[in-house]
Amino acid sequence: MPTARQALLDAALRALDDRPWRTVRMIDVAALAGVSRQTLYNEFGTKGGLAGALLRRAADGYLAGVDRALTAPAPDRPAAVALWTVRAARQDALVKALLTGHWSEGLPRPDRRPGSQGGMGGRPPPAPGELLTLVRDRMAAVSPEGGAGRCEIALRLALSCVIVPVPGDDATDSRALHLVREASREASRTAGTGQAGAGRVGLSGPSRTAGGRSPR
Repeated sequence: MPTARQALLDAALRALDDRPWRTVRMIDVAALAGVSRQTLYNEFGTKGGLAGALLRRAADGYLAGVDRALTAPAPDRPAAVALWTVRAARQDALVKALLTGHWSEGLPRPDRRPGSQGGMGGRPPPAPGELLTLVRDRMAAVSPEGGAGRCEIALRLALSCVIVPVPGDDATDSRALHLVREASREASRTAGTGQAGAGRVGLSGPSRTAGGRSPR
């Protein structure tokens, strides 16, 4: 049976499916969850705290999927993580916003002011560059033979497919997967020559003007 906190987060997501976040009221979320408004305030403090907790849960869910993808056979791990990234962003507008830094009009936004928290006693959700760095480092830790550079290439290609979907790609994301595998093979071929390092780009996060809200 879900806890009151889980029920409230689920209720907030249901409310977000029906209306923009700015019009979601705390009393409505409490009613959907079947708890008192005081319970909601006890858990999250403010509407901003509730928004932060929603985003933190979306980030944690995405990272849990990354960990599952990293159980794939070693040569396929970068491609498996890239494919999960594309699919997770397509399925969840919050994940897409966390990855790209683009927050469409109806979504809750993170509060990154000093001292802000993602819920009572929680952490604020990661910025795009921070989230991608977490993923890259997890990939490199379990696939040291690929190196951080190869992992970063796979992630950045996946992110490009999130921002600009591959035309005509179906539910298997075959074209996106092909692009990532080709790039990974090329990175492996050039890793020993020093060519790969010259073209690397730091994980500073994507532009905030790219992309949009994925369908829910």
